[in-house]
Amino acid sequence: MLLEWSSGNRLVLDQLMPIVYDELHRIAKRYLRREPTDHTLQATALVNEAFLRLIDQKSVNWQNRGHFFALAAQAMRRIMVDHARKRLAEKRSGGLKLSLNEAIDLSDEKAVDVVALDDALGSLAAFDPQQSRIVELRFFGGLSIKDTAAVIGISPATVKRDWTLAKAWLHREIKKDAGV
Repeated sequence: MLLEWSSGNRLVLDQLMPIVYDELHRIAKRYLRREPTDHTLQATALVNEAFLRLIDQKSVNWQNRGHFFALAAQAMRRIMVDHARKRLAEKRSGGLKLSLNEAIDLSDEKAVDVVALDDALGSLAAFDPQQSRIVELRFFGGLSIKDTAAVIGISPATVKRDWTLAKAWLHREIKKDAGV
């Protein structure tokens, strides 16, 4: 269906939407369930915004399911970071917290500032784009090691190794930026 959609068949979008929407909603709920209770971003709003961004892309040639969810991960990351930055600007006291306990166990803490994570991922991308992409796919996209390897075109062993290195690097950067 993704291939038909990318070749211009907009009718297939009606069939595709319920399938991918449910998966995106599951991913969004998993992220938001681990946030502090005072968060204001809802899973449905996150999914709707991400989906709108995805369907507005005109020049994407969807390769497969993994490719779609990789781009969805990027969209959700941007939305979550934008939301956190907006809340941070409004409150001027802390950012939106996002748990990393299943995807990235960066520290003993159960929540990491999503703005700090985004800043650290930006630094990691300058240093090692592949590791940054792996974190984005695994954490924001909810992809497995196998799916991440397929999207990037590398072996699962390389994904595992880079995943471990990226977690350690991000842990150090976030702690350094927090003054710990």
